[in-house]
Amino acid sequence: MGNVYRKLTEDEVLQLKSQSCLADDWEKVFVAEGFSTKYVHHTRFSGEVKLGEFRSEFTLPGGIKKHSGLRHVTLHNVTVGNNCCIENIQNYIANYEIGDGAFIENVDIILVEGRSTFGNGIEVSVLNETGGREVLINDKLSAHQAYILALYRHRPELISRMKEITDFYSNKHASTVGSIGKGVMILNTGSIRNVRIGDCCRICGTCRLSNGSINSNEMAPVHIGHGVICDDFIISSGSHVDDGAVLTRCFVGQACRLGHNYSASDSLFFSNCQGENGEACAIFAGPYTVTHHKSTLLIAGMFSFMNAGSGSNQSNHMYKLGPIHQGTMERGAKTTSDSYILWPARVGAFSLVMGRHVNHADTSNLPFSYLIEQQNTTFLVPGVNLRSVGTIRDAQKWPKRDQRKDPNQLDYINYNLLSPYTIQKMFAGRKILKELKRVSGETSETYSYQSAKIKNSSLNSGIRYYEIAIHKFLGNSIIKRLEGTNFQSNEEIRQRLKPDTEIGIGEWVDISGLIAPKSEIEKLMNGIESGEINRLKHINARFAEMHTNYYTYEWTWAYNKIQEFYGLNPETITAKEIIAIVQDWKVSVVGLDRMVYDDARKEFSLSAMTGFGADGSRDEMKLDFEQVRGDFESNPFVTAVLKHIDDKTALGDELINRIGQLA
Repeated sequence: MGNVYRKLTEDEVLQLKSQSCLADDWEKVFVAEGFSTKYVHHTRFSGEVKLGEFRSEFTLPGGIKKHSGLRHVTLHNVTVGNNCCIENIQNYIANYEIGDGAFIENVDIILVEGRSTFGNGIEVSVLNETGGREVLINDKLSAHQAYILALYRHRPELISRMKEITDFYSNKHASTVGSIGKGVMILNTGSIRNVRIGDCCRICGTCRLSNGSINSNEMAPVHIGHGVICDDFIISSGSHVDDGAVLTRCFVGQACRLGHNYSASDSLFFSNCQGENGEACAIFAGPYTVTHHKSTLLIAGMFSFMNAGSGSNQSNHMYKLGPIHQGTMERGAKTTSDSYILWPARVGAFSLVMGRHVNHADTSNLPFSYLIEQQNTTFLVPGVNLRSVGTIRDAQKWPKRDQRKDPNQLDYINYNLLSPYTIQKMFAGRKILKELKRVSGETSETYSYQSAKIKNSSLNSGIRYYEIAIHKFLGNSIIKRLEGTNFQSNEEIRQRLKPDTEIGIGEWVDISGLIAPKSEIEKLMNGIESGEINRLKHINARFAEMHTNYYTYEWTWAYNKIQEFYGLNPETITAKEIIAIVQDWKVSVVGLDRMVYDDARKEFSLSAMTGFGADGSRDEMKLDFEQVRGDFESNPFVTAVLKHIDDKTALGDELINRIGQLA
């Protein structure tokens, strides 16, 4: 606002009185140099009030114009910026600084009562309804920070330090005065208590907002719509909360959309989550957790890149010691309609859950699987989702659906389908399946693993799928590493293959969207425990660094796995051995793409045409189908798969030709 304020003149006081204005003490009413009494009517001033200039007009939908000013409002200890329009406040506005260009109309009450942290430091009992995994929400909360705070309870010193860091931030930003940012519009709204509202926010028809922060800004405005009730909350930039959504003790990350009567309590939603119609209780919704259906309850679970089918439910209660159980669906895991999981359970990455599962399976080392229920038994089909057109489509759509406009992004999201995180699990899965085969015999009809059954054919296919994906990932890594260089000798190739850093060897973790070496996460946690890292911004900076260096770390991991998987010696590796790896890679990439292509073809089969061509012949059915869905060969996804085959084949051939003379 930056105004220089002065006291009212006697003439101005008389003029305001003539316009039905009152003040407990006119000496405590201060105005900007360019202030005019012309646009202040039926206003009561209490405590210390500062008023800006009223020079501009607002043009509202329908073409009506309203001049900035004050009409029918009571202000208590309020600073009003320049060119604000505030009218028809049923009760009063107390203890607020209102930014330039704000438009506030038909609101019941806006106040700050006592000292408030505006939602910062609120404990959200995520994952375990009865407590024990509380996350202290704050304006700068990232999915990765919350992941550590919720799940690393076996390191009490770390948790204690992280709580201290959040408390420091909360207290630093606590105040007895709230703020309403520049260009904010608040219309037809009930009560707003202890809420800090960022620039350019739109609040229309909202019922109640209590104890929270709305971190809107010009680049990524927040919209809070009709019938919304939020208590003890933080809503991040670019998010929409609308149409009767009810949130209690919730954090809403950047570019989330919650609406259509969605209700959530004690839950965290991170970047690009969507929630409609259903219900969430004590969930950790990592990036891209999506639920659209009325009958869907997500409870006490950790999710990311997840799509919940209609009627998806989980249970965290066995009617013994209360709702104490929790579960995890790793990144990309999805549920079909009417699926059910009895927690505790852990579902591997990019897996699909069908039916009712009550046996507490842990399939984290068998990613890309189907979990199918038959007569209360969980049947596991390992690796089959690698060839699914749905998996590939999901991986392509997530980056395109990133709606974050804020340049300061809180979550560092890695979209890679194949990464050290998933490939290490495939190595483990391949080992598990081979061991099952060895122990139970090659001719066994079914194998038992983690209270699930695996059919013989599924086990053998699973080994094959995992090996194809491993070939694909390691080949991709080598080709990327060697691109753009003309090598004169095998020694030059060896030098280029050597990693740039030691970081990356060992286990990798997915901390809700960020894929990183566990060693780096350990280093960060050690730094927090020692007190070396003691601010939220420093924690987030470390996450940013890990994300930026992902491909450098990835190559270190891949380089070691290439030696292990192909049995190569880094000191003697030759172009001939590289070419053999690339040949395997070509077979794997093309083979996998062919499987995806065949899977996509099923969507264009005769059975998929059922219901088309109403009242017509089979030819009319096909014609109707083509008019609505198009034909298979010209489908954009199908053409992309075919192009991918050509591009990857050419990429492999280019490297083979480039180093062929050294073989």
